[in-house]
Amino acid sequence: MQENTTSQHPALPTLPKSPTGIEGLDEITEGGLPQGRPTLICGSAGCGKTLLGVEFLVRGIQDYGEPGVLMAFEETGEELAANVASLGFDLKDLQERKLLRVDHVHVDRSEIEETGEYDLEGLFIRLGYAIDSIGAKRVVLDTIESLFSGFPNQAVLRSEIRRLFRWLKDRGVTTVITAERGDGSLTRQGLEEYVSDCVILLDNRVIDQITTRRLRIVKYRGSTHGTNEYPYLITADGISVLPVTSLKLEHTVSSNIVSTGIPALDDMFGLRGFYQGSSVLVTGTAGTAKTTLAAAFADKICAEGQRCLFFAFEESPMQLTRNMASVGIDLQRHVTSGLLRIEASRPTLNGLEQHLVTLHRLVKEFQPDAVVIDPITNLITVGNISEVRSMLTRLIDFLKVSNITAFFTALISGRGQQQEMTDEGVSSLVDTWISVRDLEGIGERNRGLSILKSRGMAHSNQVREFIVTSHGIELLDVVLGPTGIVTGASRLAQQLEEHAQALATQQETERRDRELERRRRVLEANIANLRTEFESVEEELRQMTSDEQTRQQALATGKQRMAAAHHLPATPGAPATGESGQ
Repeated sequence: MQENTTSQHPALPTLPKSPTGIEGLDEITEGGLPQGRPTLICGSAGCGKTLLGVEFLVRGIQDYGEPGVLMAFEETGEELAANVASLGFDLKDLQERKLLRVDHVHVDRSEIEETGEYDLEGLFIRLGYAIDSIGAKRVVLDTIESLFSGFPNQAVLRSEIRRLFRWLKDRGVTTVITAERGDGSLTRQGLEEYVSDCVILLDNRVIDQITTRRLRIVKYRGSTHGTNEYPYLITADGISVLPVTSLKLEHTVSSNIVSTGIPALDDMFGLRGFYQGSSVLVTGTAGTAKTTLAAAFADKICAEGQRCLFFAFEESPMQLTRNMASVGIDLQRHVTSGLLRIEASRPTLNGLEQHLVTLHRLVKEFQPDAVVIDPITNLITVGNISEVRSMLTRLIDFLKVSNITAFFTALISGRGQQQEMTDEGVSSLVDTWISVRDLEGIGERNRGLSILKSRGMAHSNQVREFIVTSHGIELLDVVLGPTGIVTGASRLAQQLEEHAQALATQQETERRDRELERRRRVLEANIANLRTEFESVEEELRQMTSDEQTRQQALATGKQRMAAAHHLPATPGAPATGESGQ
């Protein structure tokens, strides 16, 4: 018998990388840009190429202690510092601390006298001095078109481009080079993308009057990377790249249980609530109290001293708190205490990515334990279904990784047979799915609730009718009629009928109890009469027995006396018996 042995293969070497510090970019590049090699950032005007390069330098200085050099060919140092100051980047302070070197190189074609020996040797000397003066590890060249605008000779131009990239590699600095988008190629010259070790394409497009920026890694030598188009945003904190989802599903989970806010609904779950950090979806047609369910959940979270972030896309904060107060849910006290934060806006205020970035920012600022979005359906107004599904996938993944309980509501169409399917198509992604619906009866509509799924725990399979009262949502007990579960007026009629039957049964039972009591009393009276009669007979028999005993005793006494009289002795002078008559 041979033993199976597992050979241990040595770990393969990985490409050294320099993390950018840009949110999301390090995730899709699996660690950052190639260390000591040039990276090309290309795109049309307004894509944020310069901003990405500046943030790469600033994050490298602040987060990783790597000084940098910014060589600009279009904007002066003062202009660059003013442009990025609104993002919190203080370039002047970094320059004063000898951590950043900004050098503006003005290239004027009219001043260039092209000869066969013309090259970029002067630029190399200037850039080399800037690198050595602060010990720079990172370099940004913005933009390369301005540098090569003075090269009409294509042969010289292509030679100098290759020499520039080779020189940067030899210096061992991690370089970001920005370039403008060309016609039919990634760059104007069509050569930079071939000699670069990493190429990132930025795109700024308008779809249905909504602007969306996209980022794609065209190539990355020596490393795997994300290959999709990823939305990115330019916000007050810099650039944020939004991957579709995490590369690996390795987030930790919690076994703690979070209440739904409705005790009767908790009873329908095997563990009396949701898992902390899970995602919950409530779907239903209009008017089925989805917002009330969400508000009850938020109220319970805050009542336990935890924080809740509530996104409302249909009601203002004042309208929401007023409406919920009418059903006994006081959200205003939690807003006042700071445990509840309500963010209300129309979905059309921003694009999908902006909504996602706003949520990311607020989660980092507010640090909530739960997030409520009511409803997610309105996001379809600012994107198509596939884009909304992608955005919600990223959102659910982000909240799961952060161990934040997510509560979503969604409006579904009441037409057709697929009333339980959501338009966003995220029902398969959530952990718990609750369906609320209209239960139509004879001339009336009622509300019903059921749990379609709840991962990791048992749950009820009943459809429970519920009502919205002045003290919140109340789930009613299930009432079965001849044809199944009855609701509304039929429920009331069924309950009245059952009550009448119960009353009749109770009255019949009481009548039988009274009849039994009467018969018991009659029987007890008969028993008493028989006992009295028995006692009389018994007394008479006792008397007869006593009289007989007395008579017998008297008779016995008489006999004894008679017997005694026959045995008396004779008196003197009296004749003896048998001697008379001679």
